[in-house]
Amino acid sequence: MLLTTTSVIEGKRITNYYGIVSGETIIGANVFRDIFASIRDIVGGRSGSYEEVLREAKETALREMEEQAARMGANAVIGVDLDYETVGGSGSMLMVTACGTAVSME
Repeated sequence: MLLTTTSVIEGKRITNYYGIVSGETIIGANVFRDIFASIRDIVGGRSGSYEEVLREAKETALREMEEQAARMGANAVIGVDLDYETVGGSGSMLMVTACGTAVSME
């Protein structure tokens, strides 16, 4: 299945619009990641552990959105948008939402 942020697919004709599809995931960052991220804040550099959590959450949200589109009979999702938020009392939960429009194309 094709997932794209664009509203058209060059060289393809959209034959059916099924509607909006979405996938959501909330994933916790554990205390060890928080400790190492705090150290990174002090000494500088990238937080590989948080980057991995974000990557995992994004992939899960996209997969759920794709599965919903497939159940509707779509073979593509256009206009894909990803949103990232922190939730929870201490902001240690990461939420990723993916949404787009499920379509069929030739």
